[in-house]
Amino acid sequence: MTPHTPAATPPRRPLLLRTAACALVATVAAAGCGAQVEGGAEDTRTVTVERCGEEVTYTTPQRAVAYEGGSADKLFALGLTDHVHGYVMPPANPPVSESPWAEEYEKVEFLGDDLLNRELVVDARADLVVAGWNSGFSDERGITPEILDDLGIQSFMHTESCYNYPGHPQRVAPFDGLYTDLERLGAIFGVEDRAAEVVADLRERVDRVREQAPEGDPVPVFLYDSGTDQPFTAAAQVPPNDIIRFAGGRNIFADLDERWTQVGWEAVVEAEPEVIVILDYGDQSAEEKIEFLKSSPATAELPAVREDNFFVLDYNEGISSPRNVDGLEKFAEYLRDLDAA
Repeated sequence: MTPHTPAATPPRRPLLLRTAACALVATVAAAGCGAQVEGGAEDTRTVTVERCGEEVTYTTPQRAVAYEGGSADKLFALGLTDHVHGYVMPPANPPVSESPWAEEYEKVEFLGDDLLNRELVVDARADLVVAGWNSGFSDERGITPEILDDLGIQSFMHTESCYNYPGHPQRVAPFDGLYTDLERLGAIFGVEDRAAEVVADLRERVDRVREQAPEGDPVPVFLYDSGTDQPFTAAAQVPPNDIIRFAGGRNIFADLDERWTQVGWEAVVEAEPEVIVILDYGDQSAEEKIEFLKSSPATAELPAVREDNFFVLDYNEGISSPRNVDGLEKFAEYLRDLDAA
């Protein structure tokens, strides 16, 4: 999740990607609530969709590879399990058995617990890779959309992560980025109606939360991701910022025009957060993170720590995913209970 802004690369549009799959089935009905995907072997379906501002022409994927839970969950929410070959899940992520789509994960292949890399997706014969910029795609690791284009492998980037994408940065409110991703994936796979239904349901749930937010001044909230010498936190360009503000809180670092970023403990202390959101993932448990905040002289006297006002947010509710709305509903309920106490 570490923010990174490499040097810009010259734009290239439009892009026509040739997939590894040379024929498409006429219609594919996924199991359960799966969506029917348009396309035919004699009439290969193509569609042009934006990818971080670039116009890219896609053919309907048959062997998609998803990196991390947010990517897989977007595909599963659209009923596209039959078009997902497998997923890559770094060990710091919570187990997929805890996902609302646990049964869908069991139907596809677990491809590894390492960071996303070119060899993995080539070996998997992927025809689409879904990931974020820096949280998946990376110049340093040699797996970028441009590199995959040259290999004939399509790529899809989370709109929220386009903020850092070199050459084509985009600023989109995180929840709007989620809706955009679902709509664009719906177009790529030919399940626009299903995508519209999913987005409409998510928007309705968000609106319901916002209507119930506590009145008065928003409570100041600090998201603690990790770090002891300096804390890692959520700034304006990532989903927890929208989660906090839609629920009726105020992210104390909402004025930082960044994604995930490091700050100083002095800034945290000065902001006097009354609630601390703990992002739960990695080798350090949420309980251990809370214990650190209680024992550290820098944070022990924060209002949130003194009052034991901690809320634990699941990692996959904090990165771009349909589960953002689950996290929002839980946090909103927490703030309403706090307000009523």
